[in-house]
Amino acid sequence: MDSNNKYGLKFTRAQRSGVFVLLLLLLGIQLLIYFTGQLPHTSEVNPESEKWLSQQITIDSLKRQNQTSKIQLQPFNPNFISDYKGYIVGMTVAEIDRLQAFRAQNKYVNSVAEFRQVTQMDEKRLAEIAPYFKFPEWVNQKIHKTQSVSYPIAKRQEKKDFQIDINKATREELRKIFGIGEALSERILKEKEKFGAFVSTEQFRYIWGLSDEVIEQLIHHFPVINPPEIKKIDINNASLKELAQFPYFRYGIAKQIITYRSMIGLIKSKEDLTKIKEFPVEKVDIIALYLDF
Repeated sequence: MDSNNKYGLKFTRAQRSGVFVLLLLLLGIQLLIYFTGQLPHTSEVNPESEKWLSQQITIDSLKRQNQTSKIQLQPFNPNFISDYKGYIVGMTVAEIDRLQAFRAQNKYVNSVAEFRQVTQMDEKRLAEIAPYFKFPEWVNQKIHKTQSVSYPIAKRQEKKDFQIDINKATREELRKIFGIGEALSERILKEKEKFGAFVSTEQFRYIWGLSDEVIEQLIHHFPVINPPEIKKIDINNASLKELAQFPYFRYGIAKQIITYRSMIGLIKSKEDLTKIKEFPVEKVDIIALYLDF
């Protein structure tokens, strides 16, 4: 008896071919799944992508939380909002970017109104997070004083306008400026000592901790009245060590100056300084006053 009929089965040649092809397809699919799943991921992920991915994982985790439960906010200074913190408090990417661009100019927001002006955040969302804003104490004192004067009072004696050469100013005189206390007055005088003397009031803008308002008051009341006598740096002959000791230079910039001198030639003007790699061009007008070309 035919072996195909032994168990009651009989296939035609075409049927046997079809079964064989089907088995090959199934085997091929299994092999494809196996090898595709085991292939190592060789593409490199740069640090920026890793940081973004990490933030996205955190954000996705937050999104999976129960939408009815609100995140408990703690008081915070809105000047130091990170991308993550911005998402937590409900800011859009554009609003976070505007705030960070504003802070990149070394500027600070000192009120809820100023925060809204900078970020362009809508009033409804701002009203939810504004109660958690925590500004420095001197800012709150200033706002309180401004808001409390809402009725006629006895005429007060206005402070007389004054001008003192910044290079002769004392701590006590600096503290006449609202917003400058013991710490800031000390910091300003230490900055002057680093250079020997201030040559421009624009240097105030590079002193850490001074708000724009305080800087403008300093410029008005403490100008450089008499050009100071300072020992200038011979930019074309100074050694690496001498250049690196100048406060506006780092060791790296000092090396770039030496390299420029050896490769290009003499530095003849502040325009030449801007051609030096890594040179802080935003300070070139100030730096040039300390140099001898």
